[in-house]
Amino acid sequence: MTASERIPTNLRTLLILEILGRKDHAMTASEINESLNLPKQTVHRLCTTLEENGFIARLGNSKKYQVARRLRELGSGLIHSSRDHIGRHQILNDLAAKVGETVNYVVPEDGGMRYLDRVETDWAFRIQLPIGTNVPFHCTASGKCFLASLPPKQRENLVRSLNFERMTGQTHISAETLLDELVEVRKLRYSLDREEFLEGMIALAVPITDTRGRFVAALAMHGPTQRLSIDLLISQVNLIQDAANRLSKDLFSV
Repeated sequence: MTASERIPTNLRTLLILEILGRKDHAMTASEINESLNLPKQTVHRLCTTLEENGFIARLGNSKKYQVARRLRELGSGLIHSSRDHIGRHQILNDLAAKVGETVNYVVPEDGGMRYLDRVETDWAFRIQLPIGTNVPFHCTASGKCFLASLPPKQRENLVRSLNFERMTGQTHISAETLLDELVEVRKLRYSLDREEFLEGMIALAVPITDTRGRFVAALAMHGPTQRLSIDLLISQVNLIQDAANRLSKDLFSV
């Protein structure tokens, strides 16, 4: 019996998910099996089962698999429910005290970005977007932060598939203008919402990454234009990036 054949059946499924999760591109069952060296029929069967249950999905009409909704939700749920949630929330508290505005931990989902954690400002006048709120990719700082993190081809494909609903007079309503801004966002390592989602609200977001530099979540700050300006937001970017680096270490340290 070979070493690969001694891998317990349940562990084989987890290893397939781990291999896909480590890659930033879709893989065929045969490519996945290069790391496992299991019988081909076994890997194909397990991949089919994972696909049927929504953990992985085909890339278009190809034979390649990529991470799907249920696996992404599993990952974000584990991070949210673990002991790291306490440390993460404390970092958000520290940042909110320094910048004096609401800060948010926002993760990508199939239809947009979801607020997973937040600390509200002490100001009586504030814009409330509760935990669990879903917001679009194309007109939010956190959404643009995520889109900019994608490889160019994947970014273009996703952007061109979006519904460019006009939320305000500042909202991007074409793929071309959004793609142009995302190139700049990737260079700057932060993104802005210039009243694109809600009139009277502006925001700034930076990426939180794993140990391999891959996007995990956005750390965002937002507030009303009566109290904030774009220049004031940008002046806080170092504080927000420092907090994002602390979150990365807190989430992925041994």
